Amino acid sequence: MISVSDRRIAIELIDTARSCGARLAPACQTMGISARTYQRWTRGGGPKADGRPDAERPVPANKLSDEERQSVLNICHQPEYASLPPGQIVPRLADQGRYIASESSFYRILHEAGEQHHRGRSTKPHRSSPPKGYCASAPNRVWSWDVTWLPAPIRGMFFYLYMIVDVYSRKIVGWEVHTHESSELAAILVQKAVLSEGCQLDPPVLHSDNGGPQKGFTLKAKLESLGITPSYSRPRVSNDNPYSESLFRTLKYRPEYPVKGFESINAARKWCLAFVRWYNGEHLHSALRYVTPDQRHSGQDLQILVNRQKVYQEAKGRRPERWSRTTRNWDPISHVWLNGPGKDVVEGNPDIAQAA
Repeated sequence: MISVSDRRIAIELIDTARSCGARLAPACQTMGISARTYQRWTRGGGPKADGRPDAERPVPANKLSDEERQSVLNICHQPEYASLPPGQIVPRLADQGRYIASESSFYRILHEAGEQHHRGRSTKPHRSSPPKGYCASAPNRVWSWDVTWLPAPIRGMFFYLYMIVDVYSRKIVGWEVHTHESSELAAILVQKAVLSEGCQLDPPVLHSDNGGPQKGFTLKAKLESLGITPSYSRPRVSNDNPYSESLFRTLKYRPEYPVKGFESINAARKWCLAFVRWYNGEHLHSALRYVTPDQRHSGQDLQILVNRQKVYQEAKGRRPERWSRTTRNWDPISHVWLNGPGKDVVEGNPDIAQAA
């Protein structure tokens, strides 16, 4: 609501602008009002107080009276209805030949009276907050892992691929194929990955979803003994674990992927071994400025990108007319975020993560 004094000031400013040659519509637009509002304010001897707050408004014909609202509360207070929701109360009243209000009106009246609360032994629904974000500025700072199903020769039977990927370099640092899922197998794989990467003294953050193997007691105990900081996605939110999901998509969309199933677990392991060697050593990753995960993991990507930048600059120097803008960006990516940045983000270092 704009007060009468503010309206008078706005009218004076608009009149001053018009006297200096401004048109009415642009002057009103500058003040944040329309030309019709200005005309209404200046009609009939000047601006008047806003009459909307004191205007008489008709009462909706379908509005419940105070007596009807109280009768709803009285019915809900009766012992036979005290433990029932409105969806059960209203049909029972209809069977007795009584109708007072709809289920939605029952809910609204109970809510306004502060009598609509979660009941029962089930957990009260709550909105889960996004997981804490981590920043990886070097290899072996933040890992992500998950399990995916590989088709077996028998319909309905699967092999299970456990895979750990480094978020910074996208390198697959650990993988195994088994006939079942368990936290024991996951714990063994994590320990092997830590030993192979030599990060016992500076263990990474390990992110996963909320599956049984991921949150099993054996794996949690192993992570604690290794000093690894666990991180988990929100329930049923696959976007919180994007690196593993993206890796599995790359794996299953390879042209040689046997969509009709692997003949045996040994065949699955052999195929996955070939995939890991290709992915780590040959695949030019688009998110890494088209270097391989191995090159990124070992730091070779820095010199490779410098050489590429030099090649492009030389090409532009030879034929500058072919370049309307700057050359392609070959600057190395300094850090990678997992579920960030945001309010609850910390550096992807176990010491910092534990202190946060």
